[in-house]
Amino acid sequence: MEERNRRIWTQYALLLLAGCFVSQLYASSDVKFYESFDETFDGRWIVSEKEEFNGVWKHAKSEGHDDHGLLVSEKAKKYAIVKELDNVVSLNDGTMVLQYEVRLQEGLECGGAYLKYLRPQEAGWIPKEFSNESPYTIMFGPDRCGATDKIHFILKHKNPKSGEYIEHHLKFPPSVPSDKLTHVYTAVLKPNNELLILVDGEQKKKADLLSDYDMEPPLIPAETIPDPDDKKPEDWDEREKIPDPDATKPDDWDEDAPMEIEDEDAEKPEGWLDDEPEEIDDPEATKPEDWVDDEDGEWEAPKIDNPKCEEVPGCGEWTRPMKRNPAYNGKWYAPLIENPNYKGVWKPRDIPNPNYFKLDRPNFEPIAAIGIEIWTMQDGILFDNILIASDEKVAESYRMTSWKPKFDIEKEKQKAEEAASAGGLKGFQKMVLDLLYKVADIPFLGEHRSKVLDLLEKAEKQPNLTVGAVISIIIIIFTVFLKLIFGGTQQQPVKAKKSDGAETSSSNKEGSTQKKEDQNEDAAAPRRRTRREN
Repeated sequence: MEERNRRIWTQYALLLLAGCFVSQLYASSDVKFYESFDETFDGRWIVSEKEEFNGVWKHAKSEGHDDHGLLVSEKAKKYAIVKELDNVVSLNDGTMVLQYEVRLQEGLECGGAYLKYLRPQEAGWIPKEFSNESPYTIMFGPDRCGATDKIHFILKHKNPKSGEYIEHHLKFPPSVPSDKLTHVYTAVLKPNNELLILVDGEQKKKADLLSDYDMEPPLIPAETIPDPDDKKPEDWDEREKIPDPDATKPDDWDEDAPMEIEDEDAEKPEGWLDDEPEEIDDPEATKPEDWVDDEDGEWEAPKIDNPKCEEVPGCGEWTRPMKRNPAYNGKWYAPLIENPNYKGVWKPRDIPNPNYFKLDRPNFEPIAAIGIEIWTMQDGILFDNILIASDEKVAESYRMTSWKPKFDIEKEKQKAEEAASAGGLKGFQKMVLDLLYKVADIPFLGEHRSKVLDLLEKAEKQPNLTVGAVISIIIIIFTVFLKLIFGGTQQQPVKAKKSDGAETSSSNKEGSTQKKEDQNEDAAAPRRRTRREN
């Protein structure tokens, strides 16, 4: 019996191993290209020898991981590097997935982090001279600078009539994640012309490659185009309205009348000082001791407003104010009427487009190499796990095994840093509140002390009100401080007779009352502090 069971389990194990082998064989057939950068890129990737591409590539670890990638190591440089594929990949055979990871370790303010999927070298390029002119089939990935913030998808498609390769850009592409985490970008090309753009496995864009709504310019050109040889006739009148040729200027229309005239009804206000200037020399100004007339010129006292003019309507020569001229009409123009010869806005006639063609599915050029050709102001851009596959499930499995563990670690670290930052802010808030409680103990606040303590209590109970409370307290303290400085002279105490004939000061009575009120407030303050400290 035991021998029989052992044979059964052995058969199960063999079947399981065979299934795993078949599934791995199937999966490997779906992987057209994969680069993990576990090994150095030297000897496998070719750095462009073009002079302008002087940025240094490095084989480096992703920050916080043992995983290596291809690193952009310097700021404000141009970079170009290319990897030839062992086998040319056709994009016309069913579903095709383009996927890679990139981590913007220093952020991305101005620069690209995209890949170019290049045509065979027969198209006219060589790896050591790889540049922005090298012919590609697809350009895909993040790009940000100024108003640009998008995940590019550009398809270079050949027009079979003209033979010209035209760039077709995805309209309304998704934006680039703004953090410094590792993200995985996926483009899925399906046989039904559907394009899917995924970020971290989440669909961000769905498009139809043959739709003029999704691609600019559309892959299928217009059937007709404006005739480039058509010209507008000389007698073509595009004016919808024209001046009335029968209209005449009225006899009483004065084009020379000014817009404003003096107000003849105005009278000089009483008390106006005609002989007094608006400004006079400052009588208190003196010539500086180091002033040398021969070098500095004749010294003149600075001007000040004439004090005699402050309490009168005005000084200097009085002139009548201006008012609108009732006779003013301005330049006369004939009124507009409908143009009897109006023919509308001219445009050239349409003719059949000689480059028009019908298309059921894009004719993708084959991919023979993958290149990175970018200009960036940031360093720290790390490329990793570049994949070309013919199965979405395979791409998903690579995301889950290669990208997801790293992303989860980075995300948890980010949350911890944000929590620590928030904790630091709370500590700072506590320090500020403690300082303000000490300020509240200063006697000069007087009757405002209770208001300051109330604001402090609110700030403690509702941290989001801290900034507003602090500003209010500062305003109160500043106001009290100004009153202490500019409050004016103190009134002399009024003497009063005691019943026994002795004199006492009313200010002493007020001081006694104020002292009691202060004592009451001081008694209340510790209770507030006690609640706070508890």
